[in-house]
Amino acid sequence: MYLTHFGFSELPFSLTPDTDFFFESASHAEALNTLHAALRLGEGFIKVTAEIGLGKTLLCRLLLRQLDDGFVTAYVPDPLLSPRSLRVALAEELSLAVDNDNTDAQLLGAIQRQLLGNAANGRRTVLVIDEAHQLASETLESIRLLTNLETEKAKLLQVVVVGQPELDRRLCEPALRQLRQRISFDCTLQPLNLADTATYIAHRLARAGDGETPAITPEAVAAVYKASRGTPRLINMLCHKALLAAWGTGVRRVHETHARRAIADSQAAVREAGASRLPWRPWALLPRALRPAGLVAERCQ
Repeated sequence: MYLTHFGFSELPFSLTPDTDFFFESASHAEALNTLHAALRLGEGFIKVTAEIGLGKTLLCRLLLRQLDDGFVTAYVPDPLLSPRSLRVALAEELSLAVDNDNTDAQLLGAIQRQLLGNAANGRRTVLVIDEAHQLASETLESIRLLTNLETEKAKLLQVVVVGQPELDRRLCEPALRQLRQRISFDCTLQPLNLADTATYIAHRLARAGDGETPAITPEAVAAVYKASRGTPRLINMLCHKALLAAWGTGVRRVHETHARRAIADSQAAVREAGASRLPWRPWALLPRALRPAGLVAERCQ
């Protein structure tokens, strides 16, 4: 492909979430810092929401990689689980042997003993659930019951749920009001602005290159930003195709014409990005310090 032409050691704009390419925008940095602080404070339930393509899975993986030996982590990327399947997944992530003949009570007891053992060894246990907006209501309620496991001093299990904005709407269901009230920290990832988009593109090119990265003109960056609306996944798609277009013409500089070709070849994704930016939560545009408390509860009224 174009790796040799541009001097890349790997593809700079792969759609696979790769923590080595993490770009710390203000929004992502705030969310990551909030997660670290909340987990070290022992908070029981933390929520992160973001539109499609803003880097939720990448944030999950980076958090899991950054947590030190003071934490035992469990990661559940598949949300299509029944309450029992979720407990089985948690048990397996905690390296517990699971017997199909175990009753729910036995399974929960084994998990509780493991959590107590972790706490006795000075280690916090964190469960991270990706794509949580797809969880069934009864599975979300089972997560709340898991967070009831605690000592007199602290929660035995801390839970981070990550999902699309539909998760907030799910939490407005009357049956989930107790879970809604358990959320102590609420983070929302935002799209990149134009300046961040330019820095993001340069960051990925430099990370994948040999020190002599190909240039991308400001006009090309502006075209990519306008089409992607600052969505990292779509930026990656468009930049990958723009590099292909530049390679096809034998040049090492990505011009606006190359970006336009990429955009024309990605109309369905561009239209989808536009639809997903329709605002549902206007308070997300406010600085965190100015946002009202209990946002999830207020959204449901």
